[in-house]
Amino acid sequence: MLFSAVSGRQIVGSGAADTIGEVAGLVVDPTTRRILAVHVKKAESGSVLPWSKIGAFGDDAVIVDTSQAITDPDDETAALEGKSHNLLGKRVLTSAGNQIGTIDDVDFDPQSGAITSLILDTEDVPGHRLVGVGSYAVVVDTH
Repeated sequence: MLFSAVSGRQIVGSGAADTIGEVAGLVVDPTTRRILAVHVKKAESGSVLPWSKIGAFGDDAVIVDTSQAITDPDDETAALEGKSHNLLGKRVLTSAGNQIGTIDDVDFDPQSGAITSLILDTEDVPGHRLVGVGSYAVVVDTH
């Protein structure tokens, strides 16, 4: 599933089947190369949905058990969310310091949240090569 395809997707509570928020973005942990949380807008309270609280990440909606799954970010999530850690549009450098392109999109596994591929304007880079995300660039391993 692509990052570009999930923005605006509804977050639905499975019990009452009503919309409790909307996907505003994804918070990536470059250390584990996984989505840590979903940044939420239009929720009654809280601004993030931890990946562990997601029941299903489908083509049409994100399903959670309850609206209490959406919370305020913990310290780890707060450190990784925000504009400076957004992957889309960032330049990509290898660990050797060479620029290899700009991220057009990111492919991830909707079951596990694992980053499977960084889709650059020049090539695709396997997700396991992701090393770090900063305000200036995304760094990938040269191998």
